[in-house]
Amino acid sequence: MTSENVRWIGIDHVQVAIPAGSADAARAFYVDVLGLAEVPKPAVMATRGGAWFESGAVRIHVGVEDPFVPARKAHPAFTMRGLTDFISTSGLHATWNDEIVGVVRCHVFDPFGNRIELIEDGGAYA
Repeated sequence: MTSENVRWIGIDHVQVAIPAGSADAARAFYVDVLGLAEVPKPAVMATRGGAWFESGAVRIHVGVEDPFVPARKAHPAFTMRGLTDFISTSGLHATWNDEIVGVVRCHVFDPFGNRIELIEDGGAYA
């Protein structure tokens, strides 16, 4: 297949690392705070630890990494509706960023120090 025949469709999922033994803390954050649903991992993969979460087209996998180092620069970016209301009621500390005109966005961190960008749906990158 040549590059002329390739058409990118989307991102299936993003994976972030978590420390060993912290799947319950990941569930508390990704389900209870962000509102994603946990979905079953294939049995052969479930033995490795971690968990999978999703809501609509948003899919994030958390996998055990030892030694663990949080991703402070590299990050997934998720779009959502009602971002400012969500942040005001979530208890999350958000760092807002207005560097891209017309895009409402902020960064939060999961319990392990991984950076996550949240973007208001409808924002357009210049």
